[in-house]
Amino acid sequence: MRTELVSEPGDAHRPNEDFASVALPASGQGGVLVALDGVTPPAGPTGCLHSVPWFTARLGGALTELAVSLMDVPLAETLSRAIARTAQAHQATCDLSHPRTPQATVVVARWSPSTVEYLVLSDSALLLESPDGTLTPVLDDRLSRIPRALLATDALIDADLRNKEGGFFTAAADPAVAGRAVTGSADRSRVRTLVALTDGATRWVEKFREGDWTELFTFVRKEGAQALVDRVRELERGDAEARAYLGRSKTHDDATVVYAEL
Repeated sequence: MRTELVSEPGDAHRPNEDFASVALPASGQGGVLVALDGVTPPAGPTGCLHSVPWFTARLGGALTELAVSLMDVPLAETLSRAIARTAQAHQATCDLSHPRTPQATVVVARWSPSTVEYLVLSDSALLLESPDGTLTPVLDDRLSRIPRALLATDALIDADLRNKEGGFFTAAADPAVAGRAVTGSADRSRVRTLVALTDGATRWVEKFREGDWTELFTFVRKEGAQALVDRVRELERGDAEARAYLGRSKTHDDATVVYAEL
């Protein structure tokens, strides 16, 4: 097995809000990868005393530990328990009902000798490569399907779309949101490689149109995860005014790539 993990902040003067981990149980019979993308809130109150990095570290740590130690518990239930544990850690001091309480997108993959399970919530991505080279992207595309007019202001998003029916879902304080994730499984024999990416890295496909998901996967396999992040940074610097993609909120975003050959 070979793994590679790169996580780089979008701004060297701000903490990285992404979280990533790879864990291999002591049995040596499987493993888990996790990638979270903390949601940067707009200026203003969030109802919480804690930062987004605090939240992603707590949620990511809980999710990694539970996914490894409870291999027989489905990933959606594992995420639900991790959200509940994280909420309990700050519910006495924070208003967890606030729409901007700290939250994150989620990718989890877990493999055993017989099965690969996966879960994706919101706009991070997971790529599964089969032994014959076929690539299967696992995406939660609800956010991308929302008409741009409905995303005009943060107030509209919070009131009508964020963690709402007809909108999109992120992992915040409600354990029930885990039931909204895209989940599935495949025979272990049909999955050779996994790649998890936060949306700072998926810009290569989704914003800058450098290629499709298969071409991105090939780039990472040949050039490495760091090369993908470096290329995204180069593209961002050449498009500092967001001309290539109207509405891109940040010139640079935190970018994480987790590559695992099973």
